[in-house]
Amino acid sequence: MKKIRKAILTGGGHATRLRPITSTINKHLIKLAGKPMIFHAIDKVVEAGVEEIYINTNPGDTELQKVVGDGSGWGITIKFFEQKGGPQGIAHVVAQAKKFIGNEPFIFYLSDNIILGSIKEFVEEFNKNSYDCMLALSQVEDPERFGMPVFEGKKLVDVIEKPKNPPNNFAVTGIYVYGSKVFFKAFKKIKPSARGEYEISDIHSYFLKNGYKVGYKEITGWWKDTGKPKDLILANNLLLDEKKNLGHGSVNVKDFENVEIKHPVLIGKDCKIKDCVIGPNVSIGDNCILENVNITQSLIFDDCEIVSEQKDALNITQSIFGKDTNILKKESSNKQSLILGASTQIIM
Repeated sequence: MKKIRKAILTGGGHATRLRPITSTINKHLIKLAGKPMIFHAIDKVVEAGVEEIYINTNPGDTELQKVVGDGSGWGITIKFFEQKGGPQGIAHVVAQAKKFIGNEPFIFYLSDNIILGSIKEFVEEFNKNSYDCMLALSQVEDPERFGMPVFEGKKLVDVIEKPKNPPNNFAVTGIYVYGSKVFFKAFKKIKPSARGEYEISDIHSYFLKNGYKVGYKEITGWWKDTGKPKDLILANNLLLDEKKNLGHGSVNVKDFENVEIKHPVLIGKDCKIKDCVIGPNVSIGDNCILENVNITQSLIFDDCEIVSEQKDALNITQSIFGKDTNILKKESSNKQSLILGASTQIIM
């Protein structure tokens, strides 16, 4: 069985639906369950046998290169490319990587997709059936947000982008496998959509209407596109649950005083935590200070300070705190739900 050695991962885009969080950090560097989002994607493709990864970046962005590095941490090679002309759609990302891919089959993985489990079986089925393209599908509550498969019986006959009246509740997830050269042949045949982008759904539609062999497999575990703040929180919850089930340690204790931990919880390095109840489903970054806080189902980035000076604890749930957020509670209040960008200061 032929090994798929190469993968393209996304690292660009502006993630406007996640602002203000993404105003000061690349979305793909947001930590979920203790490590940058894009690391989870890298882990998945490396596990499936990939040896070389190509990651697109926004013009002028160098943060990904600094954090991800050259791939040596995974025992592979990672290179980066700046998407010329700025964002022009997902299909355009792949087209820009043609020289890197050459004549080999490859995986295309949108790095803001979080899945539990492996993609090895997905890749193996692509090889076993000699497909030109393999799509991963998942049942969702809001299919109008995604590219969507169209079936006649069980036969896949088309893929349409963000339909207003979805014919079913399946979404095409951001995990694809393509055979040698077929993607680039199809790209020459499509045109930008009404919103000015080269849609990946148009590539798949072209395949299906022109006799290419397209396979699909439903992700039966769990998949999440992290397009909204609530999606980040849910993804973090489930990744923490997975760590707990695998028996991974999740708390770095340096300076704790009267702290109750309700797992799963992950706490970074050099944190000072006093008189708190942490968890379940909380990820805390490095160098954070928490005092008199009860927090559940939340993400706290590095260098945050969250303190209640009153007798009553500050109760927080389903919240995201950007890097260097500072919150000081001055008076009693009920539970808060907050989405905060970097360097925010709140006095309550």
